[in-house]
Amino acid sequence: MDGDPAVEPEVDSFSLFLPLPYRVAFIAVLGIWAWGLNLHYLHLVRIDVPALIRYPARSGQQSSSHHHATYQLATLLTLPLVGSLLLFWLITRGDRHAALSWQILPQSYLLFLMLCFLLPIKRMSRSGRLHFLSTLKRISLGGLAEVQDGKFGDILLADVLTSYAKVLGDLFVSTCMLFSRKTTSTAKPERGCGGAYLVPLIISIPSMIRLRQCLIEYLRVRRNRTSMSGWGGQHLANALKYASAFPVIVLSALQRGYDPTTFHMTEAGLFRLWLLFVFVNSFYSFYWDVAKDWDLSLFSSSRERNDPEHPYGLRRYRYFHAREMYYTAIVIDLLLRCTWSFKLSPHLDHFNDLEGGIFLMEILEVLRRWMWIFLRVETEWVRNNRGPAPDDILLGEYGGKLDED
Repeated sequence: MDGDPAVEPEVDSFSLFLPLPYRVAFIAVLGIWAWGLNLHYLHLVRIDVPALIRYPARSGQQSSSHHHATYQLATLLTLPLVGSLLLFWLITRGDRHAALSWQILPQSYLLFLMLCFLLPIKRMSRSGRLHFLSTLKRISLGGLAEVQDGKFGDILLADVLTSYAKVLGDLFVSTCMLFSRKTTSTAKPERGCGGAYLVPLIISIPSMIRLRQCLIEYLRVRRNRTSMSGWGGQHLANALKYASAFPVIVLSALQRGYDPTTFHMTEAGLFRLWLLFVFVNSFYSFYWDVAKDWDLSLFSSSRERNDPEHPYGLRRYRYFHAREMYYTAIVIDLLLRCTWSFKLSPHLDHFNDLEGGIFLMEILEVLRRWMWIFLRVETEWVRNNRGPAPDDILLGEYGGKLDED
């Protein structure tokens, strides 16, 4: 960087305030806080999340609860993040040249964040971090644990990764820009860094992981087929849901680098095709969330949906007191599954071009997943435990044990 505006990279106003590496770090730390809240509330309603994900039992009665340990880790990661960001603001003071020169601050925090998960530091929820890393390694290599070894935890983490797909893409872009001679990681994000198709490939990896898990489950059912297990069609249908994300990713990449001389389709036709696959992926995913992941009867037959034993569209066995919680989750899930609709309004076209808009969409997706986890874990607990009907006893007073799988 020689100070010549003709060669210096562009810096947008949002990147001056919150460079891309800080955004990646913020969403990563936000996810840890969200997981702590998941553990905390589910613990209050007597749902044993560690038992569901087969988290190793802790030794000693003095060990802190899992959510307290998660809060502690999140706090230890948040304080340096806030300090680093404040220092960046103090040094740069909104000056683009200073922002370009001080990429070492946000990148140093990303390195710190990575080391905190890798180094065996006992005071930073060591057992939880090791369990997370071992699970991440297993699913990344295409594995899926057996039920008794924590299959549900593998599936839960893989689903969370799909919500972090764009964040993973931004992490790669940030790293690519760090080593680029033409720009810095605190400049306006160059999402074509590394080639037109490398970032889309990275974004698709979480869906590939989840797709493979579905196929593994299908093959297991076929090998050990019983009258109760069926033929495994639901796993294939679930695999199709994740596969439906690939056309969206590919067509998005083609639109970004559209060249009428090499692509035998008009730009408008390409957009319509992309829109079709977005529609299929969004509403298929929403249906699966409600009907399969949460076992709600909203999309079931009229008789089951209107069953007097449970509120309309829900189910008999529930661990959350308020029916409004389920209805609110359904509405929010639908709205956030369809955030792509912002692109359909001409007066909102600029929203997706602003870095702040992209960042907001990533945060909303992580928050949607946080909400989804509450009902997904509760559903799994009901499947294993067959909890009481909500009219029988207070949900918080029920202390049933987890059945053996």
